[in-house]
Amino acid sequence: MLPLIGVGLHADTVELGLVLGLFLLGAGAMQLPAGLSAVRFGSRAVSIFGLAAMAVFTVATAFSPNWIVLAALRFGAGAAAAFFFAPALGLVASYFPEGRRGPIVGLYNSGFSLGAGTGIFGGALVADAFGWRASLALGGVLLVAAVIAAGLLLPRTGPPAGGSGWRPAWSVSRPVLRSRPLWALAIAFTGFWAAAYIAAQYFVNFANDVHPAWGLEVAAGVTTLLIVAQILGGPVGGWMGERSRDMRRILLVGGLAVGGLTCAIPFVPLAGVWPLMTALGFVIGVLFAVQYLLPTYLLPTAGEGVALALALLNSVQIFAGSALAIAFAVVAAGPGYTVAWIFAGGVAVATLPGLIWVDRAKRTPARTEASIGAAATAPRRPLG
Repeated sequence: MLPLIGVGLHADTVELGLVLGLFLLGAGAMQLPAGLSAVRFGSRAVSIFGLAAMAVFTVATAFSPNWIVLAALRFGAGAAAAFFFAPALGLVASYFPEGRRGPIVGLYNSGFSLGAGTGIFGGALVADAFGWRASLALGGVLLVAAVIAAGLLLPRTGPPAGGSGWRPAWSVSRPVLRSRPLWALAIAFTGFWAAAYIAAQYFVNFANDVHPAWGLEVAAGVTTLLIVAQILGGPVGGWMGERSRDMRRILLVGGLAVGGLTCAIPFVPLAGVWPLMTALGFVIGVLFAVQYLLPTYLLPTAGEGVALALALLNSVQIFAGSALAIAFAVVAAGPGYTVAWIFAGGVAVATLPGLIWVDRAKRTPARTEASIGAAATAPRRPLG
């Protein structure tokens, strides 16, 4: 819809880029407040609040008088999305016992890829027929329906871990925020996050500039295939994670595969791009599922701290990964896309050694406050 919005609001490419970027900025900035709120008020309440706030901001964007207001509202929508993603994922994990939550966590992540694909084509079709304002308004109305469905269908949980005040909530949150294995996981997969984001966002521009004979339809189709493959990879990754004796090995092997496949993008002909991007999307889907599953088994991030742990992961990766994506664009504009894709693949591999400081997940039937404290100070086992 961006070209239609640009014409309607008299916005150029840079201004439209700000509209997109502010959504991501809002999502990144509010991850930790969202996670802390989930500990204080409960993941169910916070995730439904985030969904409702996102619906309000999305409907409001349909009435934007200029691109500045649109950008501000998209920042608000991104902030609201932060209050949904990690708390809702923590809620999903709490509904399923150990050994069964992996495929569900993967399916949850697949929903975002499915939504992305549906939004791209469905939103464009509605915008082409009825205008971009109608398309955004419809998206907001569908979110309102999702809020109602969530309120009716999501099972209620016990009282929040934070009790009746922020002081007990902080006592639960502090060990999570100080967890060295969690920080190590966030940093180790920053390069992967950047590579996945770059592949989805920049492939069409790359194909249009370097391979104009392919046509924009083909380039968009390849990107869509990347998204569809992620949908399939999510549940498979969750299933693999639950059955793995050490999820870090999946992350290491998959991270290396993402790096290699990303480096290969500028060197393959059109016939090879289709299977390459399919494989890349599938591995990305697998790794996102395993990355989000692992903290549900790590102490002290398991249990009440899951939503905050996932929020910390997202916050680090969104900000650092976005900076790497900007660096990719700078390299592409300078030395060229070949060097830029090698840079993206190299970054995905370069941060992986951080997995050395990630604990091996310990699956136990129950976790007490004493065991959480003991695990927080226990020596970390090296990878492998």
